[in-house]
Amino acid sequence: MGEYVSRMQQRYRDQIVPALMKELQLTNPMQVPRLQKVVLNMGLGDAVQNAKIIDSAVIEMMAICGQKPVITKAKKSIATFKLRENMPIGVMVTLRRSRMWDFVDRLVSFGLPRVRDFKGVSPKSFDGRGNYSLGIREQIIFPEIDYDKIDKIKGMNISFVTTATSDDHGRALLAHLGLPFRKSQPET
Repeated sequence: MGEYVSRMQQRYRDQIVPALMKELQLTNPMQVPRLQKVVLNMGLGDAVQNAKIIDSAVIEMMAICGQKPVITKAKKSIATFKLRENMPIGVMVTLRRSRMWDFVDRLVSFGLPRVRDFKGVSPKSFDGRGNYSLGIREQIIFPEIDYDKIDKIKGMNISFVTTATSDDHGRALLAHLGLPFRKSQPET
């Protein structure tokens, strides 16, 4: 009985690595960019007025990721926003290994196709080192979320951390993983 290997990870090993070696003209399979981790972050500014929002966000994030999130706290007080230091203002999860591969598989197979008026993800959200960030406006795109139990629509940021050395290598990796990048319109 071997170790569990997700569908996306198997596809990465068998199909994507050879394709990227050919496309990026790499000689060693270890040079091929790979996904290190996926970080999901849900910033909840409304938690200042209503602390129960954090509890529902923790439950929803656990359903989406299969792992308990960390509650993020304010680093400093800001009187204008009625924010005190160490107040809970968000939740975040770092996914690695099989949970990361399963999440990416569900995101590209089920999540993104359920986004309303979806035209693809922005190809401009790279950081210069091959890492990519994606913003989602509604958590209800994930099939694990029960629509009837939602108290408030919450968005989230998803960051893909890769071993790629450039944005082009990172974009090639994520495109092969199934992230549908928008085609940029030519300048007129």
